[in-house]
Amino acid sequence: MSLSKRADPPLHPAAEGLARELREGAIGRREFLARVTGLGASTAAACALGGFALPSPAAAQIAQGGTLRIQQTVREMKDPRLFDWSELGNQTRGFLEYLVEYQGSGAIRGMLLESWEVNEDATAYVLHVRQGVRWNNGDAFTARDVARNIERWCDSTVPGNSMAGRLSGLVDPGTGRQREGAVTVRDEQTVELSLSAPDIAVIANMSDYPAAVVHESYEGGDPFAHGIGTGPFRPVSLTPRESCILERHAQHGWWGTEVYGGPYVDRVEFLDHGTDPANWVEAAREGEVDLLYETVGDFIDVMDGLGWTQTRTETAATTVIRGNQQAEIDGRRPYEDAAVRRALARAVDNEICLELGYGGRGTVAANHHVSPIHPAFADIGPAEYDPGAAMEQMREAGMEAFEHELITIDDEWQRNTGDAVAALLRDAGFRVRRTILPGAIFWDTWKDYPFSATQWNHRPLDVQVLMLAYRSGAAWNESGYASAAFDALLDEAMSLADAGKRREVMEKIETMLREDGVIIQPFWRALYSHHNGLVNAEKHPAHEIHLYEIGFAEPE
Repeated sequence: MSLSKRADPPLHPAAEGLARELREGAIGRREFLARVTGLGASTAAACALGGFALPSPAAAQIAQGGTLRIQQTVREMKDPRLFDWSELGNQTRGFLEYLVEYQGSGAIRGMLLESWEVNEDATAYVLHVRQGVRWNNGDAFTARDVARNIERWCDSTVPGNSMAGRLSGLVDPGTGRQREGAVTVRDEQTVELSLSAPDIAVIANMSDYPAAVVHESYEGGDPFAHGIGTGPFRPVSLTPRESCILERHAQHGWWGTEVYGGPYVDRVEFLDHGTDPANWVEAAREGEVDLLYETVGDFIDVMDGLGWTQTRTETAATTVIRGNQQAEIDGRRPYEDAAVRRALARAVDNEICLELGYGGRGTVAANHHVSPIHPAFADIGPAEYDPGAAMEQMREAGMEAFEHELITIDDEWQRNTGDAVAALLRDAGFRVRRTILPGAIFWDTWKDYPFSATQWNHRPLDVQVLMLAYRSGAAWNESGYASAAFDALLDEAMSLADAGKRREVMEKIETMLREDGVIIQPFWRALYSHHNGLVNAEKHPAHEIHLYEIGFAEPE
């Protein structure tokens, strides 16, 4: 297999401004890398511009072979563009690859794309397809595959397809499908995108887990059963809530070995030990797993005590407690009134929620879902905590006797956070009933509950979650929030590559979300995981597990 390497494209005009913000401390290294590489710079060029060393690979020698056993919830498969949990992406990541990959360092690097270029106002993208890649059935991977997948992603008429909202500049609002002329295949290795409005997040969104690339013969349904991909593994078996098995594809010469190295293991087993972290620890203690998808709460210290290697990463992962503004209860919409939502938020002390819900392992949040580690974060101060004023506000809304049913999933930290929120609301005088659901029930209708808590993954750019969760009509808009003014501000933010200019708009967005009482957002999560004897198994900020990189350490 011969893989050619294109020269790096010229740096985007916004790159120098981002480097200045990095030097001034306005953004961190990870966010700088995400922005600059998302605009087309290679990781090496971005590091040089930022004045720091290229992230080095693990120093330990990696053994060839073995079975990697990962503790993780195993979920039922669906069309990748409908993926709504990161575990689904991990289950297929061994054979369904992505155009680009978001790394733990913050850099976005090419996978099935070798490189890309973005014009100054982020309305035109040129995608350069990696040469020499083949599907595991022998077909060549070309620009037509890229264009075909983008067309699938742009189909907003498919219920639950969150990719359409992520690529709205390519979608015709009249048909809900890809706009004519939005995507052009120039040759076998080149695709051009012409957006109807500026969008700085296109490349970052192509790294998110619903953007797995499928073969032209895939027509929906279970991609595990279909089995055709470009990655180094092949699917073997999947039983929801039990196991997901992949094996190294012996007949498929993987393109990435020459470029990035790996794969190292022969077999991968995702093993589901339920939602109780005590079961995960017991599986580790008994030598049944090698890697925990995530370690939470007091079990972090327990795993440290077992002698396993702890990895930790600061993230924009979080949980939000929201009233669904469109949900009806007994013929009324209790959370339609912004005064009711603001009263709920004023009754909750986010710092207490961080301590009781997550053991203090994170950062207090401020009820607007833009993280201090995001490039354009604007500090508008902490969320107000005033339980007395909250109850008075609820009385004025005529809702002081209403019973709020707070629903959470039955896992350790989300259950504990929900309990803390409920206790604070009760202390303020509100009537609250707690409902804790098993994952198999909660996941089916997570967007539809009147009052519930949901975890949200880290994403590199501030605008990404905002467009997924709060834009009017978005596929993952669980709050039912619909504001033309918010949508217009978000459009403006998405057009600004310069983080300093975008910060001015972000301040308005953050203020609007808080004043409209859209969410209670107690904290940002630091994420942890533990492994035993592995190399390149550090916790990823977006819960991704890059199977081709991980191997067992050679005995010393």
